Amino acid sequence: MAHEVFWRSKSLEAMNPQEWESLCDGCALCCLHKVEDEDTREVFYTTVVCHLLDFDNCRCTRYEDRCTLVPDCVKLRPQDVDAFHWLPPTCAYRLVHEGKDLPDWHPLVSGRQESVIEENASVLSFYEVKDNEISEEDFVDYVIE
Repeated sequence: MAHEVFWRSKSLEAMNPQEWESLCDGCALCCLHKVEDEDTREVFYTTVVCHLLDFDNCRCTRYEDRCTLVPDCVKLRPQDVDAFHWLPPTCAYRLVHEGKDLPDWHPLVSGRQESVIEENASVLSFYEVKDNEISEEDFVDYVIE
């Protein structure tokens, strides 16, 4: 009998910290700034990326300190899964929460960290500007249609 992988057999809340962190595919799409419509509360992604992103490996350069250095940075936690609607539809946390499987390019499936970048599923494929290169008021000009 085949061994069941943890993301199919456990809820997000039941995962240990190592399993939780390994779900991140390294796409860095969560590092894109978002704007929210004040009336509808709808969230829109922009092509503005956080200045802490490492553009070689698509990871945060200051991961442990990110929420201090970037106060708007959201730290995903298992107890917040109901609020994951703003995550991109390919995000493993959102997929697992919705009972869906991980894509073939996810490092837990492919066995290779670089598969997400090779598949053009990362922020590196379409970001336009770093957040420290423009003013926050201009973020709306970079909303993804």
